[in-house]
Amino acid sequence: MAETNKKVLFVNSEIYPYLPESDISRVGRYLPQGIQEHKKEIRSFMPRFGCINERKNQLHEVIRLSGINIVIGDVDRPLVIKVASIPAARIQVYFIDNEDYFRRRAVYSDAEGRFFGDNDERAIFFAKGVLETVKKLRWAPDIIHCQGWISHLVPVYLKKVFKDDPIFSSSKVVLSLYNDAPAAEFAADFASKALAGSIKPADLPISEHPDGIKLAETAAKYSDGIILASPDLDPKLVKYCKALKVPILPYKAGSLEDGSYIDDYDALYDKL
Repeated sequence: MAETNKKVLFVNSEIYPYLPESDISRVGRYLPQGIQEHKKEIRSFMPRFGCINERKNQLHEVIRLSGINIVIGDVDRPLVIKVASIPAARIQVYFIDNEDYFRRRAVYSDAEGRFFGDNDERAIFFAKGVLETVKKLRWAPDIIHCQGWISHLVPVYLKKVFKDDPIFSSSKVVLSLYNDAPAAEFAADFASKALAGSIKPADLPISEHPDGIKLAETAAKYSDGIILASPDLDPKLVKYCKALKVPILPYKAGSLEDGSYIDDYDALYDKL
C-alpha cells in the first residue's frame, strides 16, 4: 500500500482559473486535487502574473512568508507571497510576486509579441522564491513536480544549492515537459546570473545559446523522473531525456482526456 503521508509540491507556470485554459493550466488545476484525493499532502505554487485579478480571485498577502530578498546578480529584490483558494478543489495556491517582475499585464511577451528581456531573471526569481518559501513553511516535500518552462531552474537549485537543507534532503524531482519552450533566446548572460551556491557554469546546459530547449535540458539533467506531456516535443529534447536513464512516462492523449493521467503520475511518485 502506498504511503498516505507523502508530500507533493507542485511548481506550476499556469493554473486555471488564474490563467486561461491550456494543457498546462488544466493539469495545474486538476492534478493537485487528484493527488490530494490519493491521500497525499500537496502545496501548489505559480507566479503572480499581473493579468491575475487579485480582487476577483481573492488573493491576499501572507505577511509571515513575505520579506525575503532574492539576489540576482548584484541586485536584491523583495519576495512577496500571496495565497488564494480554489474552493471546489479544497486547495490553496501560493503566488510568487515581485513588483519588478510580475506586475506587468502580459505574461511572457509584450503587446507586439516581443519576448521580455528579463524573462531569464523572472525564472531565477521564481525558482529561488518557491524553494525559499517552502523552507519558511518548514514543509518537507517528498516530490517536487515542475510544470512549465519558468519552473525549469527549480531542479538544478534543488540538487546543487538546497541539497543539504533538511527540508529538501529527501526530495525527488518530477519534470513535465510541454511544448511551451520559448523560441526566442534569453539574455546572453542568463547562465552567469543563474549561478548560485555550488553551481558551476559547466552544470548549466544553458551556458551557450540560452534558449527554451537548453533550459529544458537543464531541468531534465537534474530530474529523477520525466513526463512527456505534449505530443510535439522537440525530438532532440526527447532524445536527451531518454539518454538520462531515469523513469519516463510517454505522452498519452487519452489519459489527459479521461483523467487517468492522475493515477499514472501518482504511481510515478510512489516509484521514486
